Amino acid sequence: MTRGRLILIIFIVLLPLNVDAQKKRTLKADEAYNAGEFFEAIDLYKDAYSVIQDKQEKSRVVFQIAECYRKTNDSKRAELWYKKALGRDYTDPIAQLRYAEAMKMNLEYEEAINEFKRYKELVPSDPRADNGILSCELALQWMENPLGYEVQDIRYFNSRGIDFSPAYARDDYQLIYFTSSRDEAQGNKTHGATGEDFTDIFESRLDRKGKWSVPVPLGEPINSEFEDGTPSFTDDYNTIYFSRCEVSKRKTLGCKIFFSTRQGEKWGEPKPLEILADSLIAAHPSISVDELTLYFVSDIEGGFGGKDIWKVTRENASADWGKPINMGGDINTEGDEVFPYIHPDGILYFSSNGHIGMGGLDIFRATMQENNTWKIENMQYPINSFADDFGIVFEKEVERGFFTSSRKGRGNDDIFSFVMPPLKFNLTGVVRDEKSDDVIPGSVVKLIGSDGVNIQAETGNDGSFRFILQPNTDYVFVASKQGYLNGKGRETTKGQDQSRDFSATIYLASIAKPIELSNSNVFYDFAKWDLRPEAMVSLDKLVETLNDNPNVTIELMSHTDSRDTEEFNLDLSQRRAQSVVDYLIEKGISPDRLSAKGYGESMPKEVTSRMVENYTFLREGDVLTEEFINNLVNIERQEIAHQMNRRTEFRVLTIDYNTDDQ
Repeated sequence: MTRGRLILIIFIVLLPLNVDAQKKRTLKADEAYNAGEFFEAIDLYKDAYSVIQDKQEKSRVVFQIAECYRKTNDSKRAELWYKKALGRDYTDPIAQLRYAEAMKMNLEYEEAINEFKRYKELVPSDPRADNGILSCELALQWMENPLGYEVQDIRYFNSRGIDFSPAYARDDYQLIYFTSSRDEAQGNKTHGATGEDFTDIFESRLDRKGKWSVPVPLGEPINSEFEDGTPSFTDDYNTIYFSRCEVSKRKTLGCKIFFSTRQGEKWGEPKPLEILADSLIAAHPSISVDELTLYFVSDIEGGFGGKDIWKVTRENASADWGKPINMGGDINTEGDEVFPYIHPDGILYFSSNGHIGMGGLDIFRATMQENNTWKIENMQYPINSFADDFGIVFEKEVERGFFTSSRKGRGNDDIFSFVMPPLKFNLTGVVRDEKSDDVIPGSVVKLIGSDGVNIQAETGNDGSFRFILQPNTDYVFVASKQGYLNGKGRETTKGQDQSRDFSATIYLASIAKPIELSNSNVFYDFAKWDLRPEAMVSLDKLVETLNDNPNVTIELMSHTDSRDTEEFNLDLSQRRAQSVVDYLIEKGISPDRLSAKGYGESMPKEVTSRMVENYTFLREGDVLTEEFINNLVNIERQEIAHQMNRRTEFRVLTIDYNTDDQ
């Protein structure tokens, strides 16, 4: 027998043994994966990968490694291994989707958009492609225009382990409970899904100097050898609800919600809520203010896919809980909805990777509408980020609290504080002459608010004024100066959810010269004097001006161009002026304050500096006489000049009209 034949025979004999060994390794890895032991599964899959010969099985193992990294929140390594799976022609399009999602979680939004588009080509009917593209576009937009929250890493709470789900444990908000896997935790086993030690509930107190104490575990009977966490308190802080998950290798024992009542300074023996069977998951409790509704998370049958938010209710605080009710399709999706928090005002906060968000889990606000549907809003940046954001809690009356995020990297969860600073609104303005645009120093500006405020300020040499405005208020500001008609402006802070500075310019019209109404708004049909609808806007502004200046009487002055006879133009202008007066009377202006005068073509327009800005063929001080117009170089310019002459003006006759005498 030749040496080559002997090697061939040995290879043939050993081949089944090698194939069998490969199957055992992948089977062991699959068992760990299916049991949620993702960290162990990673090592087992990598061990199997090194000996697998079959290309299809090799690509499947690569994909499974990527899945393990995704489920352990290691998006960097997940992205790398999904890319490897795609490079090995992994046939399931889900690898393309997961690759895009990993890039999104790694803040690679532009690149992720391209990968979502590739997935859409593979599975055009899957809405996750369009949702992924939209989420990346919105994330870029939200980061460019962040909401007004101030977010800060709370180093006092955070450790090398995972720290999450804070809850206020006292009504002065100076005692915090939260979940942590730090070294001081009672459980000494490692969770296969997180790679961390079992978690316990810890507490930290705020001292008089505003510093949080070193967190300490609650100890027994709240903490145990198992996973304990996600506390929630009743409104009087005398009862605590929390999750406890009993974990055994390769065996799912489920999670239960426990509750405990204060006994003096200590907690009583926790009791389980029997709302689900022992082997099922009920976690992340949140109790309503009236203690009649408990929200929690589960993956029991009847949901929408993944983990859903459910609730149980009862008739009174001592009654038994009813059957679990799914919160419905407004809130729950095919993804995971977790960590509910019911605010005292009835708004439900939760985290989801199924709704459109910035990265992994995003925090959402759900508000019940009049038609019994939920309005879902993303909390946006900086509350949300490219990473996982969840486990939020608020103070009762203030937009301030804590939440959890893995945005610092390394896959660890840390606790952050947030606060919406009080909204600040400033109004800065200037008072100017309507014709010359010069500033008017020494004018008085009154600020009148819908909240009853009525204050005033005097403009300085630069004509400026400044007021501090309050949130959710409508304002009118009125400027006055001797020799001018009063002018005003409006502003509102209603609907403003971010601090901002407003600016305004108030123009005052001098009573020394006639004041022209807008040429572009007071129209008449040719050779007629009836007002057209377009004129109403300008005349309604005049009504407002007269109401703002109740002590003035005016003359309405109507002018025509030089075409047609002087007699015709004089009569036409008189009729037009009277039509304006009639309209003002119809709008409630006293006839005693109004007179009409038609001037025909006798008062051609004098060119102002503002007119020169729009028509460069004119010069300031030019008078648009018939001779001047006829000397213009073309018909278009002549028509512009004729139109300037066709105008309606008013001039102040008296400033001492007294309505009480009428």
